Amino acid sequence: MSNRIKGIILIILSAFGFAMMSAFVKLSGDLPSMQKAFFRNIVSFVIALGMIIYHKESFFGKKENQKLLIMRSTLGTLGVILNFYAIDHLILSDANMLNKLSPFFVILFSAIFLKERLQLRHITIIAIGFLGSLLIIKPAFSLDIIPYLIGLSSAIFAGSAYTCVRAIGNREKHYTVVFYFSCFSVITIFPFMIFSYTPMTLIQFTYLILAGIFATIGQFGITLAYKYAPAKEISIFDYSNIIFSAIISMVIFNQSPDIISILGYIVIFSASLYMFMYNKKLDNLK
Repeated sequence: MSNRIKGIILIILSAFGFAMMSAFVKLSGDLPSMQKAFFRNIVSFVIALGMIIYHKESFFGKKENQKLLIMRSTLGTLGVILNFYAIDHLILSDANMLNKLSPFFVILFSAIFLKERLQLRHITIIAIGFLGSLLIIKPAFSLDIIPYLIGLSSAIFAGSAYTCVRAIGNREKHYTVVFYFSCFSVITIFPFMIFSYTPMTLIQFTYLILAGIFATIGQFGITLAYKYAPAKEISIFDYSNIIFSAIISMVIFNQSPDIISILGYIVIFSASLYMFMYNKKLDNLK
């Protein structure tokens, strides 16, 4: 299996993990964003810690990678907090649509900072995938612009963080990168979480733990994905998150998609299939 195909599989797994995370965050009810973000990251911290101890690897990575690791952790933490704020203060479809802009920023920042060459084909396919997401989400923007700017900022920070992951590449183990980010997030979010803490029921606590578990799957998946392949070749598959979210909505929340949403699924699937076949052709030529 080529690195490109590994990257595609891992980013689809990541999309599923983050879709399940969103479902459990929604099920957890009306809790402060900082509290949700803290539990999202504490689970990742514990799992990554266990993996590092088991494999006897470095907790905080190599000295020469500290700048990138700190940048990745800072940008990623801000992205998570802002995304949770957007989910709490916007219509969920608007928040999700803004979050799906992050692949654009990964491609843009990878081209600017990592000098990865873009082809018209990559730009076109990403644009088609974004069009499909709009058909599904059907955003209904209001005049209250500040929460939308915060949601957009979450996508920018997330895209910046994943670009740092791409820059780190294979110089650090994936569980070291996840542990570093989770440790940084837990420490920085904890004081704010304590200040705004709201007592939880057992079921709310369970939902947040499950959200953390699936966020960990998503985090490991996307960390590994960008190690294996350039953003321009695999970021389109992050849109599978929308399809997973639609299935989860039908199964858990009993919400069925309309005909426009189904059209969006077809558009995204077609764009993803084309990119998959194109990448496969590149592998055969090599």
